[in-house]
Amino acid sequence: MNSRRIWAFIRFVLTSLFLFLVRFLFSTDTELFSVLFGLGASILTASLTYHIFLPEHEAGLLFFIPRPLSLIRFLVLMVISLYASSFSVVKAVISGNTNPRIVHFRTRLRSDLARTVLANAITFTPGTITLDLNDDHLTVHWLLCSTIHAKAAGEAIKTKIEHALGRTWI
Repeated sequence: MNSRRIWAFIRFVLTSLFLFLVRFLFSTDTELFSVLFGLGASILTASLTYHIFLPEHEAGLLFFIPRPLSLIRFLVLMVISLYASSFSVVKAVISGNTNPRIVHFRTRLRSDLARTVLANAITFTPGTITLDLNDDHLTVHWLLCSTIHAKAAGEAIKTKIEHALGRTWI
């Protein structure tokens, strides 16, 4: 078997397992028929969508399996960023010192998964909303904009999160 077929099989199995686990987590029915039907539906869905769920160009396991300690570090950073940003937004709204702008910048992350997590982390942080993610280019609405220069805006918004994600995923 060549490496391309092996990787396709691994992607199929991982997609099937993920779909089955999600189905199992959200289902309250644990009877044999229900579990087997869920397994069959997961395998059928995975056979049609595994190439979308795990693209072939992300051929290394490090592209989608996070490093555990770095993931914990990233989650702690997100909680800290959430609270710090919340207080900044509340202070700015009460004082009326908002400066909403749309800024564009690039990310250095190579994995599609890491880029998606970065975009969602930016949106999760109060005062910023990711409007578009196109390859490595992000468009973000920033409530407390201090600069419209692309590189400076990117550094202000994403630096800590991107660095943590770079250690978690490639």
